[in-house]
Amino acid sequence: MTRRAGKRAVPDPAAFPTRPYDLVKEFTIALVVVALLTAGLAAVFSSPDVKPVTLASWSRADGADFTATAVSELGGTSGTAQYGPPYNHTPGAAQKLGPVGLQSAAGVRVPVDTANDFVLRPLRNAPEPPAVSAGLAAWTAAPAARRQAWTSAYSDALAKAGGGAPAKGDYGPVPVLIARLLGLARSGALDGELQAEGKFYQTDYTRPLLFLSDGSYLESRARAEHLGGDQWGMMNETGNYPGQAWLWLYTFWYQIEPFKSSGNADALIWGLMALLSLGLMLVPFIPGVRSVPRWTRVHRLIWRTYYREQAVERNSQE
Repeated sequence: MTRRAGKRAVPDPAAFPTRPYDLVKEFTIALVVVALLTAGLAAVFSSPDVKPVTLASWSRADGADFTATAVSELGGTSGTAQYGPPYNHTPGAAQKLGPVGLQSAAGVRVPVDTANDFVLRPLRNAPEPPAVSAGLAAWTAAPAARRQAWTSAYSDALAKAGGGAPAKGDYGPVPVLIARLLGLARSGALDGELQAEGKFYQTDYTRPLLFLSDGSYLESRARAEHLGGDQWGMMNETGNYPGQAWLWLYTFWYQIEPFKSSGNADALIWGLMALLSLGLMLVPFIPGVRSVPRWTRVHRLIWRTYYREQAVERNSQE
């Protein structure tokens, strides 16, 4: 039965079969089941509450690694110093997706000068002994080439010392500055200095985290908790507990070639996921693909009760 509506025939809703459905009951049941599952799985599989890694805990646990990293920050040779956008304008550092430089397109949005932000400014802001003040003045007065020679020589000496006292050499004020920075870090003052934004609430952890990531201590702790990139760390919780399982498709690509060994892995995987997401959105418009549900007849499984009742009704009428 149909009703006329202008020039088009509109099906009469009364012509279609109906069935009672208690939405409130179904919602209540689903809510209770999900709540019980959430509480139960959280109790069984929840990750341990691991204390956060800070500059203070790092400097106390591995002073040699902190010192070597601080020297690289001062000399501009650390990972952050050479990262490129959004932190600095390092030439050729940005990842590309084909000819498009995605990092460069966004520009330097969070400018970071590792020497000034991580070492010199915290030292200037803290009450300094005369030797440190003299060292800061000597560093400021020296030309860039001289500063680079000092930090390079001291970094090499630290590497040769293997965590011990470096051999004597022409390091300028670098040993004095780095020793004072280590003291600030161990006291906890450096964490506050790098978070200082001139606001009442200090919630930006970008600079402390960048400093931490330039050393090897944070990575070693992460790998011990199965959070490394080649350990599916993006979707794990601490202690190899299951975490963000919905990220498996994204982190999967980091485990295989050519992405695994590519310097442009982030950009390539981002582009691939964008393409896959676009394909998912266009499924209703792709011939063949859009017909898969009809071919697989999944709808009959979902509505099996309805089709079973219809079959019984037809049989009774026959």
